[in-house]
Amino acid sequence: MIIIKSPAEIEQMKAAGALSKAALRRAGALVRPGATTREIDQVVEGFIRLHGGVPTFKGYGGFPGSICSSVNEQIVHGIPSPQVVLQEGDIISIDTGATYQGWVGDNAWTFYVGEPSREWQALCECTRDCLKAGIEQAVPGNHLGDIGAAVQELAESNGYGVVRDYVGHGVGRVMHEDPEVRNYGKRGRGVKLQAGMVLAIEPMITLGGYDCHTLANGWTVVTDDGTPAAHYENTVAITQDGPVILTQDEKGPWCAMQGGTED
Repeated sequence: MIIIKSPAEIEQMKAAGALSKAALRRAGALVRPGATTREIDQVVEGFIRLHGGVPTFKGYGGFPGSICSSVNEQIVHGIPSPQVVLQEGDIISIDTGATYQGWVGDNAWTFYVGEPSREWQALCECTRDCLKAGIEQAVPGNHLGDIGAAVQELAESNGYGVVRDYVGHGVGRVMHEDPEVRNYGKRGRGVKLQAGMVLAIEPMITLGGYDCHTLANGWTVVTDDGTPAAHYENTVAITQDGPVILTQDEKGPWCAMQGGTED
């Protein structure tokens, strides 16, 4: 069931979105060669709790971290670990979720560790543009297929793979609500979008093929061919005035925190 939010509820969700975005910025500021993903995780957990929130991911289905930290060929759900040391030239997708005053904010960004190859940077730039293209389609009267098609067309026209097995989702008082938001599809197909829907739009794009599998830890998803993947995400409300990104630095005392991502 798709839960429609009122304008007042969407306004309330901005605080959770802003906290999750600030946590993501805090994580990004820590990305450097030699850092461990566990160090980043600990800082983000402390940051969210310091500002009155709860890390949404921690304990979710048994997940052990407060962030998902997915390096290079890892697509999503990388587990933070003291054994994962970032190296010059890596890319890392960091996904943060914050629950604040009963609402969830969910977002992700792929960060450079030092200077990755131009090929890897181009993958990240295209994936970021895919996110923007998907968000532009999140307007009343369009369909879920319009979001997926916009992402797929841009990614595949640049020669990249679009992950099929993992998708975006509705967001509200829990992290995963209906509907699924695929990064592929046909325009004019799927659920019709209406004001009050809140969606996590999150392209997951690969340098090679889109086939993937889960590692033995039961969480981390990697590309079958070992090529790198990029992942970008925002929580977006559909309104009569157009899409509103809720994971922005708008509400709360944490908004002065800088560094880590670009809007």
